[in-house]
Amino acid sequence: MTLKVYTSLLLLFLVNSVWTRTVRQVYDELDPEHWSHYTSECPRECFCPPSFPNALYCDNKGLKEIPVIPARIWYLYLQNNLIETVSEKPFVNATHLRWINLNKNKITNSGIESGVLSKLKRLLYLFLEDNELEEVPAPLPVGLEQLRLARNKISRIPEGVFSNLENLTMLDLHHNSLLDSALQSDTFQGLNNLMQLNIAKNSLKKMPSSIPANTLQLFLDNNSIEVIPENYFSTIPKVTFLRLNYNKLSDDGIPPNGFNVSSILDLQLSHNQLTKIPPFNAHLEHLHLDHNRIKSVNGTQICPVSIAIAEDYGLYGNTPRLRYLRLDGNEIQPPIPLDIMICFRLLQAVVI
Repeated sequence: MTLKVYTSLLLLFLVNSVWTRTVRQVYDELDPEHWSHYTSECPRECFCPPSFPNALYCDNKGLKEIPVIPARIWYLYLQNNLIETVSEKPFVNATHLRWINLNKNKITNSGIESGVLSKLKRLLYLFLEDNELEEVPAPLPVGLEQLRLARNKISRIPEGVFSNLENLTMLDLHHNSLLDSALQSDTFQGLNNLMQLNIAKNSLKKMPSSIPANTLQLFLDNNSIEVIPENYFSTIPKVTFLRLNYNKLSDDGIPPNGFNVSSILDLQLSHNQLTKIPPFNAHLEHLHLDHNRIKSVNGTQICPVSIAIAEDYGLYGNTPRLRYLRLDGNEIQPPIPLDIMICFRLLQAVVI
């Protein structure tokens, strides 16, 4: 199970670089005779590298408008400009676009022409971070795999905006203005293959409902969440990495077995209001509890199995898998209790 999870995550984070490198290798072998043709098509404001003719670099040029995109372009870089509008005209011939980076511009929802994004049928990656969007743009290309909308002003998610995005694996909405009311029970409906959901740095007070069942990574840092509902993680049985740092969780806000979930390998609860370590599963490998209000640690109490059983296990037995434990910023005084080491035989680092 763990191997499958790590394999999926590796694909999620490395697909960009692997794919781009493969394309580069192919086009590095092009005949130089064709280079002049590619150069003549290149918008004068941009750069078209001869060794990578499917890419168009228009970043950091002070552009206020998107230039006309040649038909051959797959990768379009428009970040760090002054672009306010996204209209259909520049994309008329750009039917092969896979990747658009529009980060750090001045794009608003009213500046996006109706339907212009959904007409980019082959688009897989859309980056619109650091703009002035107030809601998730719609409609979106149905084949999209990554949608990055961090650091905007988004407070609204239109109904059904994600319903047809079955291929989406990453949705990044962190550092926006989302309230609990913006996340309805059907908001994420249709995201059947979502692997990473980032809603950190918003204004949530509750855990979002109806997270897609295949989600592996759930990031909710820097909100105001106080309570984990009973059996919350039963509907997302594959969640592996869970981040709840910088929230308002207290002991009373966590059910007795709230985090006793076998799929969770990395649990981050730093900068909350906990006075004790919540129960966790023997499969957990990394636990971050720094900067809470914990005064002491009892290895016998927090061990996922009984200490007596833990002592009998050899190094390769069915021992708890915790490898990293962070407890600094609490009120705990060293040394580390011996029963911690007896229980967690695989522990490699304790920060206290």
